[in-house]
Amino acid sequence: MNEKLHILREKSMKLPMTPGVYIMKNKQEKIIYIGKAKKLKNRVSQYFGSQNKHSIKVRKMVENVDDFDYILTDSEFEALVLEASLIKQNQPKYNILLKDDKGYSYIKITNEPYRKISAVLQKDDENADYIGPFTSSYSVKQSVDEANKIFRLPQCNKSFPRDINKGRPCLNFHINRCMGVCTGKTSKAEYDEAVKDAIDFLNGDISKIIRDLKNKMNTCSENLDFENAVKYRDRIRAIENMQSKQKVVSESGESKDVFAVATTDENICIAVLRFEKGKLCDSEHFFFDSEKTVENIRCNFLIQYYGMNRVVPNKVYVDDTFEDMDLLEQHLTNVRGKKCVVTIPQRGEGLKLVNMCRENAYEKLAQKKGKQSGTIKALEELKLLLALPKTPEYIESYDISHTGGEDNVAGMIVFKNGRPLKRAYRTFNIKSFTGQDDYGSMREVISRRFNEYLKCKDENMEEGFGKLPDLILLDGGKGQVSVVREVLDKMGIDVPLFGMVKDSKHKTRAITGDGGEIAINSTRSVFTLVSEIQEEVHRFSVGFHHKKHTKRGLELSLTKIDGIGEKKAKELLKVFKTIKNIKDATVTDLQQVKGINKELAEKIYNYYNGENND
Repeated sequence: MNEKLHILREKSMKLPMTPGVYIMKNKQEKIIYIGKAKKLKNRVSQYFGSQNKHSIKVRKMVENVDDFDYILTDSEFEALVLEASLIKQNQPKYNILLKDDKGYSYIKITNEPYRKISAVLQKDDENADYIGPFTSSYSVKQSVDEANKIFRLPQCNKSFPRDINKGRPCLNFHINRCMGVCTGKTSKAEYDEAVKDAIDFLNGDISKIIRDLKNKMNTCSENLDFENAVKYRDRIRAIENMQSKQKVVSESGESKDVFAVATTDENICIAVLRFEKGKLCDSEHFFFDSEKTVENIRCNFLIQYYGMNRVVPNKVYVDDTFEDMDLLEQHLTNVRGKKCVVTIPQRGEGLKLVNMCRENAYEKLAQKKGKQSGTIKALEELKLLLALPKTPEYIESYDISHTGGEDNVAGMIVFKNGRPLKRAYRTFNIKSFTGQDDYGSMREVISRRFNEYLKCKDENMEEGFGKLPDLILLDGGKGQVSVVREVLDKMGIDVPLFGMVKDSKHKTRAITGDGGEIAINSTRSVFTLVSEIQEEVHRFSVGFHHKKHTKRGLELSLTKIDGIGEKKAKELLKVFKTIKNIKDATVTDLQQVKGINKELAEKIYNYYNGENND
């Protein structure tokens, strides 16, 4: 804990109740955090009060504060603008930090006999021609790819005319995405015409290109040159198809930016989708360290994002509410020079775009962590829904199974990173009692499992009984949770614990803790994950019970043989596995089993193979 906490609190209590910006510094007098407040005294003093009320991230920042400074402003809006300016100048460790390294993109047309078109980030050839600059590398690359496909221009590394008639054509030629200059069947004039049309296409005059292509197609048809007429027809269709795909992205023709945040314990990803005249023109994503991101991430990010020479659109869609949302809207309106609306879409196209943006954010996080995006999203939403201290990457689930109080067993399954970890599954035979008592069974199972943990917890195991789970889910309701909670508390085990409640059709309905039920059907990813866990633990425990019940039935059938008790029946099944194998065994084979002499072996053989055998 920060030794100067009481000194800093005394200093903060003397601050005025006016708007301003506060500046946190460490022992080296380096600025580590900058924030703004409507009332400086209230805001700053909160940092140096009870640390239990703060998140882990805020506590870590406060531990490094040695002193703070402040600047008074006339209004909260002025404080917001000043805060953004100071963050940009000082780049504090615990603030959201963006680097304006986006740069510009160009469309490059080489100056050689057979010109090629490509997307580049800088002008690297003085002899080439360039279209641009463009701020969106995404848009440039997408446009160049479309142009090369539509006009069937070669995208390989071959150089023409040097490589004409040398080697076989590539796959693009065979799937009709390249005119095949390398085959020698395409004339130089035909190639130059395609390149010229592609450049016109990239310059944006699509209606003129379609009009020219239709004229060429009609001329070829009149001259009975049907081969070339088909070629022009296919280009027209490709362009029209490309346009129709773009139009369905956004129904409205407004310019808008969409922002969404995805988080894990280690990282934050903010995804951005930018639309111009209804078409997606750019896609970006930014990663931040969760440990160093203190608060109000959306507002801080948006201020810096539009402070890097990006055009402010008509509308800004965000995925959740945040502090100072109205002040940000005022700031962006001032920057734009006319109204900019910051809003959280609740329905329709806007909500679809925000959801699409959020999926992109989770996908980028998944790529960074080498996992599936749906899994990360489900685990993070489960963490928020249950107010867990960390993402539940390692989940254990338990279920009891028996038949009328006989053959009591339990199954334990493990889900790691949202997927079954079958090598960590465990089964339990209930030993402490006979008869039907699900609570007693669960009490025994949890006691045995965590006694094993206490024996080997110092080994820091990645899985198995030496690993403490991030979350325990019981296939049962509040009663099961209460029994297990009592066991864990006595053993000093601190693990989040919940039960999975089923409806009348034996399907997952909700999650229950020590209090009431938590509905999960409105959160699809969580519902899917919890349902999968509940179905898997039920399947596993019932499967083990059936196996034990069947084995017990086989043992009982063997004990009908004179001289064979439960112990010898178990030995026989241990060796031969099934009754069929015992029936097919010879007297000599049977004698190899522990405790089976020649006389017993003959009795077993005659029992299954004698004249009176059914």
